[in-house]
Amino acid sequence: MPLTNHTDEQAAKTAAAQQALALLADRWSFLIIREAYRGVHRYGQLQRNLGIARNVLAERLAKLVEHGLLERVRYRTKPDWYEYRLTQRGLDLYPAILAFFRWADTHYGNPDRPAIRIRHRACGKPTRPLLVCSECRQPIGAQDIEVID
Repeated sequence: MPLTNHTDEQAAKTAAAQQALALLADRWSFLIIREAYRGVHRYGQLQRNLGIARNVLAERLAKLVEHGLLERVRYRTKPDWYEYRLTQRGLDLYPAILAFFRWADTHYGNPDRPAIRIRHRACGKPTRPLLVCSECRQPIGAQDIEVID
């Protein structure tokens, strides 16, 4: 039976997470995604809201489109104007982004002024992200889980 390199196995298992982190670790990419969640889709609005240089914005939007988080959608012709909409992949990232903001508020922010406040549309009440077990629906934290291979 051949010996396996434990380091190579672990690297393979974490490759997807490393790729995702590399994409979002860039400050501008993260802020562009945040603005998309807030309903900002147009180039000019993104540029004004973020105060980002146009060439940097164009580069980051192209990267986010290339990686499938945003899609470029024409909304006007003559001349062609485009907006950037979240794809399903981008929408699937939302729980992680909310969890990140909650963590940042808890450990680095002002508890009286969270970076992001959200309201649940179904009940109309302010809410906060909460991770729960998919089976029993109980809240879970790091101390409540174990990683299985």
